[in-house]
Amino acid sequence: MSLTTAELGTTGMELTRVGFGAWAIGGGGWAASWGPQDDDESVAAIRHAVASGVNWIDTAAVYGLGHSEEVVGRALAAIPDGERPYVFTKCGLVWDDADRTARPRRVMEPAIVRRDVEASLRRLGVERIDLYQVHWPAEDGTSLEEYWQVMVDLRTEGKVRAVGLSNHDVDQLQVAEKIGHVDSLQPPFSAIKRAAARELAWCHENGTGAIVYSPMQSGLLTGAFTAERVAALPADDWRRSGPEFTTNLDRNLALTAALEPVAQRHGVSLGAVAVAWTLAWPGVTGAIVGARRPEQIDGWIAANDLMLTAEDLTEIAEAIARTGAGEGPTQP
Repeated sequence: MSLTTAELGTTGMELTRVGFGAWAIGGGGWAASWGPQDDDESVAAIRHAVASGVNWIDTAAVYGLGHSEEVVGRALAAIPDGERPYVFTKCGLVWDDADRTARPRRVMEPAIVRRDVEASLRRLGVERIDLYQVHWPAEDGTSLEEYWQVMVDLRTEGKVRAVGLSNHDVDQLQVAEKIGHVDSLQPPFSAIKRAAARELAWCHENGTGAIVYSPMQSGLLTGAFTAERVAALPADDWRRSGPEFTTNLDRNLALTAALEPVAQRHGVSLGAVAVAWTLAWPGVTGAIVGARRPEQIDGWIAANDLMLTAEDLTEIAEAIARTGAGEGPTQP
């Protein structure tokens, strides 16, 4: 299947507008898990995404404490070289193998970054990572200037093709850009969580690609959630206690319901509308969309080529204002 693509900044990588997000397939038993996951089902989901035309996968070392990368590597091993998707991963969260439930620490000491890139290459079974990203700003005392320099060095050395930042703000992007070009940014962005609009505008102006995460707000904007389903989530699913699934749940579900007329007009799912809404913003190259089973991909793949009209975007903006869901600008 052929899907529309867009270049990731100035990297030369042409990405489909949607990519496979591999957070949930890391499995359970760690601080930010989505509960238990069947690895065979994860591999099947990745292969189905690629067969459906998706040409990139986004994971991170910390997802499942290395397990997500291992599962991605297993899926890649069965895909012919000429059909392999781009593989993106992230560094900077260090965990304690003796206590898997402890929250990982934000560490970007250069020696640890170099150790971690080798570990990711090994788990993924690749010779070069297509996009290597800093997961969060460091909290170990390493300055942004120091950790961004090592990322730029890895790009120069050919360990990675491109380097990016995740969860960094405009001020931090500007500091990094003076040291070496920021190939991409990965911010959270959805019709509920809209604060990254400022960072997306910076990306648009500076030749930096942007791949947004949680465009369906971790499943809330798919229409599949109720208060009862939240209560029934596995004990180790982080969403059970997340504010969007607890304190803000009613207004978020009201916004989800308001997307239904738009979805009906286009003949697509609510999730596809939610993802397409993020793709309508200038500066957004693509959206990371998670899946735990092959059939879930069929629910959102239409977002790749769905062009929301000005009327659709106005209707959604009015629904955001009416329901009071989230914060940030309401329309591109």
